[in-house]
Amino acid sequence: MSRIVLKAILGFLMRVLYHPKVEGMERIPETGPVILAGNHVTFIDSLFLGLVVKRPVYFIGKDEYVTGKGLKGRLMAWFFTSTGMIPVDRDGGHGGVAALMTGRRVLEEGKVFGIYPEGTRSPDGRLYRGRTGIARLTLMTGAPVVPFAMIGTDKVQPGGKGMPRIAPVTIRFGEALDFSRYDGMDRDRYVLRAVTDEVMSDVMDLSGQEYVDIYATKARAAA
Repeated sequence: MSRIVLKAILGFLMRVLYHPKVEGMERIPETGPVILAGNHVTFIDSLFLGLVVKRPVYFIGKDEYVTGKGLKGRLMAWFFTSTGMIPVDRDGGHGGVAALMTGRRVLEEGKVFGIYPEGTRSPDGRLYRGRTGIARLTLMTGAPVVPFAMIGTDKVQPGGKGMPRIAPVTIRFGEALDFSRYDGMDRDRYVLRAVTDEVMSDVMDLSGQEYVDIYATKARAAA
């Protein structure tokens, strides 16, 4: 119930303040498991995506967002879980496996799972190499992948910090990708890379971003 109420309130504010342009919404299946895979340019991408998609969208988030103490901590925990975030300790030695298994569970329950294949926010607005977790998920579950692009959210919240500003936002969805031709090959690293690169190619076409063939974490560390 809290999720419905929060989405109604925030959705109304978003439409009034931003008038987001949404393209290709009909490409998201109305039922069954689906992976939404897109670029990540600022902290509030997940919020915008969850508000425009009709079905509930679930994401992986850092558990530190829901473990705060006091009134502020409880409010943050309520907000993030109500917007579809599933807390996972991603900093531990098994963080990647935990995130992968959580995504698999969401999809096996027939829900919508949102993921940013880059693994982190872009440090400079360009699109970086995708990690193969997205490929493992689609091959393990058979869920189709709908690529998407967030355009303009980096102008709403530059650097992922501070109060959101008013700026034009476009959210663009591409054609669903079916990788059933690779059924049973979720441990083949060449297949995993090919699937991931195909998804990222579609995201690049949708977003218009310059592509950089290194991981965003490496680029961030170098900067």
